[in-house]
Amino acid sequence: MQLRTRATPAAAGAEPVLELRGAAFGYEDRTVVRDVDLTIGRGEVVAVLGPNGAGKSTLVRGLLGLADLHRGSGRVGGAPLRSRAAAAGLGYVPQRHTLASAVKATAEEIVTMGRTVRTPWWAPWRVRSLADRALVTEALAVVGLGDLAQHDVATLSGGQQRRVLIARALASRPEVFLMDEPTAGVDRGHQQVLTAVMRRLVQRGATLVIVTHELAPLADVVTRAVLVRGGRVVHDGPPSQLPGDLGPADHDVTAPTAPSPVQTTALPPTGGPR
Repeated sequence: MQLRTRATPAAAGAEPVLELRGAAFGYEDRTVVRDVDLTIGRGEVVAVLGPNGAGKSTLVRGLLGLADLHRGSGRVGGAPLRSRAAAAGLGYVPQRHTLASAVKATAEEIVTMGRTVRTPWWAPWRVRSLADRALVTEALAVVGLGDLAQHDVATLSGGQQRRVLIARALASRPEVFLMDEPTAGVDRGHQQVLTAVMRRLVQRGATLVIVTHELAPLADVVTRAVLVRGGRVVHDGPPSQLPGDLGPADHDVTAPTAPSPVQTTALPPTGGPR
């Protein structure tokens, strides 16, 4: 069994896989993000930028169903936001990993957890296990960690652990990958490896939404930039057209002069940079 997403070039008229219409998210009676109109087509790679406190995290939590939807509506892969199908359609890659915990688990076991949202409870156990094993094996190979499948994740570097989390999301066969600061806190070598993994996902037809402060490491992957300030989307377009003066609070957002085409970059050996 092969891990596939339906490949459609990012272009005007691409099939929408994530839509928000007049969406407002917050907590109880406090609205943090408001008036969000956003349509993301299949195959796009969208960077969501903004200073700390702009509302990026609340937007992500709203998509995941962890923040309240105060107004408006949304859909993921055609399913209404907050439905089981919409939740299954989001492959979430968190910024803060908890893989090196007191509970021992191998990379393969962590990636297998991604299958829980897609495996029907009524499927015969043998069928489920064979299909899941093939998908998990392929997901680890895609992120360049096939040789480390049986390694305890606590022994892996931070960059390798993030690749395990990407593989876990890939194993769920999502409509959209939602990545929270994937290159933050890792050295340049690991940033390059993570970007190479994203290129490989794009080549397979994946749709990526990347929340980030650092656009420069992703300049040859990102096709569109969404800038959030004060709880509102203030820019939605090519990264090259981001406002030149983003203000003092946005000093860590680096806009490239122009997006580069997606390139084929070989991943390093499994041992990779640690």
